Amino acid sequence: MQRWFMPRQRGSGDSLRIPGSGFRLSTLRVFSLHGWIRPVLLVVAVGVGGGLYAQRGQRGGGGGFYSGGQISVPPGVKTAREIPSRSTGTPEWEYAAGFTGDVFTFARLRYDAAPRPVTAARGGWTTDCPDADLNLSYRLQQMTSMKVDPNARLVRATDADLGSYPFLFASAPGAMGLTDVEVVALRTYLQNGGFLLMTDFWGESEWAHVERMFQLILPGARFEELPIEHALYRSVFQIKAKAQVPNIRIGIKVPGTTIHHRVIFDAKGRMVVMGLHNSDDSDGWEREGEDHEYFKNHSERVAYPLAINIIVYTMTH
Repeated sequence: MQRWFMPRQRGSGDSLRIPGSGFRLSTLRVFSLHGWIRPVLLVVAVGVGGGLYAQRGQRGGGGGFYSGGQISVPPGVKTAREIPSRSTGTPEWEYAAGFTGDVFTFARLRYDAAPRPVTAARGGWTTDCPDADLNLSYRLQQMTSMKVDPNARLVRATDADLGSYPFLFASAPGAMGLTDVEVVALRTYLQNGGFLLMTDFWGESEWAHVERMFQLILPGARFEELPIEHALYRSVFQIKAKAQVPNIRIGIKVPGTTIHHRVIFDAKGRMVVMGLHNSDDSDGWEREGEDHEYFKNHSERVAYPLAINIIVYTMTH
């Protein structure tokens, strides 16, 4: 299968146009983010046309569907790479020479110390792991010139190295329970420059649970709907509407649902939390190799462009 976008060679600071893609990779300066340094090399859109990605690992005829629900992960497992794929396999790449300590790392929040909420109907901290983590990490380093950790991390709010990861992801927050110590630790993380992205939670009950939880984590803070005119939706890809990524077994927009992108800003206007409600964006990352139509309609068009925009925007603002 032809790969339209090949991983870029690291270490060069030149501008690179991808033939036939309408995109150019160009260098941007290094940003300092509350003590974290991240070199960011952005994709510059110059007229999007055709497909953005070549699908990896597609099974012929639409393929079968694989399990992306909860799994048991031993306490000592620290990276997504240590967990076997639950889909069509995960891409592999290596650190660029000289950049092992200066890369973007996708970090997933492990929240299994507190009891599960009684209102939780589905999902958990391992939902869509490890394929979502590693596929998105790969697409980020493929579609931008950011140097990206090839292993991704699994971290608790109380881990001493949490502050090393300015981007944190929580799957299925409608099932999230936190201890008192974790609440304080997550508050400290967010107040000191961290950012949390959440997706795959559905309905008013799960939304109400997330709101109650954040009243404890960030007292006085309130979620607000992010308008589509916000700069985040133009940070790399031009996103003109909020679209749903359905679970792959459903494949179409869930009737009667409204997609919400709700955020919390701190007192200085920095975005610290974002919740993609009534959407399963991490399924779009995890399942890209299982079904061509799902890949084309949901991974390529919605899940990856939005995630890349979110990461680039939050790491540069």
